[in-house]
Amino acid sequence: MPEFAASTVRMKVPEDAISLPVRVSGVGLHAWAAGAAAHRVGPDDHDPKLLDALAAELREAAADSRERGPITALSYVPEPRLGELARIELSALVADETYPNMSVELLQRYLAAPTPVSYRPPEAELRTLPAGPAVRVRHAYVQDVGRDGLGTVMETCAYGIRADETWGLVLLTSWQALAHTDALCELTDDLARTVRVTA
Repeated sequence: MPEFAASTVRMKVPEDAISLPVRVSGVGLHAWAAGAAAHRVGPDDHDPKLLDALAAELREAAADSRERGPITALSYVPEPRLGELARIELSALVADETYPNMSVELLQRYLAAPTPVSYRPPEAELRTLPAGPAVRVRHAYVQDVGRDGLGTVMETCAYGIRADETWGLVLLTSWQALAHTDALCELTDDLARTVRVTA
């Protein structure tokens, strides 16, 4: 059993965020997404096209996040008519035989490694959080590149947090709406300060 299994990890859920059912077995995504969309839109807006579009996006977001198996995943939807603005995931990273000791340096190497699809070099800086020492990394990627060589820029703001010598946490916010970069980085900073680990 992983070392972190005996620990409780908590993080504040921001207003306008929808918790995705990534660790709940037996939840049918179609019914869940329809209910979550109706709850987020509220009782005053009965536009079926809006509800269907948001439900489809939430269903896709939940299925996508489930593939990575985070501790928790959130769809950030401040304006339902515009759909998901950002995805927020909190995941555990456990030391193994290759890397037997978790460290901030290891988390930085993991999060700040340039990739062939990096849009610009990652920016990393060390931080201290209530949950432990951390590294904050901003990165941008180009994804879904077409035959014309053009693609979509995906930005991320991540925190690698060392819980103890055996495991750490990765808080990752990702988005494509580049006009909201500063606000979403600030949101990630705020969330990182709310992460708590108790034995």
